[in-house]
Amino acid sequence: MSDFQHQHASHCESGVMSAIVRHYGLPLSEPMAFGLASALSFAWLPFVKLGGLPLVAYRMPPRAIIRGLQKPLGLRMRTETFRDPARGEARLQELLDAGRVVGLQTSVFWLPYFPQDMRFHFNAHNVLAYGRDADSGDYLLSDPVFEEPMRCAPADLARARFARGVLAPKGLLYYPDGQPAEPDWNKVIPAAIRKTVRVMLRTPVPIVGTRAIERVARAVERLPAAGDTRQSLLFVGHLVRMQEEIGTGGGGFRFMYASFLEEAATLASRPALAEQAARLVEIGDGWREFALAAARMIRGRDAFEPAALAALLRRQAADERAFFGALEKALA
Repeated sequence: MSDFQHQHASHCESGVMSAIVRHYGLPLSEPMAFGLASALSFAWLPFVKLGGLPLVAYRMPPRAIIRGLQKPLGLRMRTETFRDPARGEARLQELLDAGRVVGLQTSVFWLPYFPQDMRFHFNAHNVLAYGRDADSGDYLLSDPVFEEPMRCAPADLARARFARGVLAPKGLLYYPDGQPAEPDWNKVIPAAIRKTVRVMLRTPVPIVGTRAIERVARAVERLPAAGDTRQSLLFVGHLVRMQEEIGTGGGGFRFMYASFLEEAATLASRPALAEQAARLVEIGDGWREFALAAARMIRGRDAFEPAALAALLRRQAADERAFFGALEKALA
């Protein structure tokens, strides 16, 4: 069994990658892992359904952090998928026997240690396997969203690793090939920030970046506000769930990126980045304000007013457009 040390994190993929890099010799905070991978974004994907409703994402797609940290850290990540669960389990056991810690993509729904009311069919939850109990055969897992390490029976873990549906993990496992190296912070930090700015302000397709936020606002504004509003409330509830319950959501990812900017200001000797961090915290608060307003309407505490919710979303789009423009200037 490895000498791996579990650490609680805000989000699964950034938490797992921070833990892997730290375990293999380079101290790296979760916000720095998130920021260096240029993981912050916004996407509105009406053609991808999650539970029958359009996918809304507040970060880059799953595996983007795994891929995005390789170049700045000189780290090669090996990824493997499997058609056969038995082969997937055998490979995991082989790697654990060799003393490696191994990242796994799983389905939240089939992980039995999750409370029943937190289980839903989301197939892109990342955990770390660092050993196996010799007596029970349970896998020893470091799930970043839990404060303590977890155990999982082989059959349950196999079911979670080979769940079907959107973002099916296909038994994905990943681990580093070699050691991470401390980068030239003055090069990698500005490069990572510029990539995020491009995604948010200059992506050619209007379903990514600040324009995507405006598209969601239009979709909310078109919702029926009278008569049978059950579908309307379901749609708004889906937005809140994607923002607040899946990962760290809209506000949480903005807060994490603000922490990255504060740390980056010191590492890259760019104090202007810390000033921008404070602005992003305010934007994160705005996302929480939207979630609270929507939740009050869903629960019937306030009248359902799609136009009011759309106005809050348009404010967020305007604030993020101004923020990323200012962030780009701060790098000049």
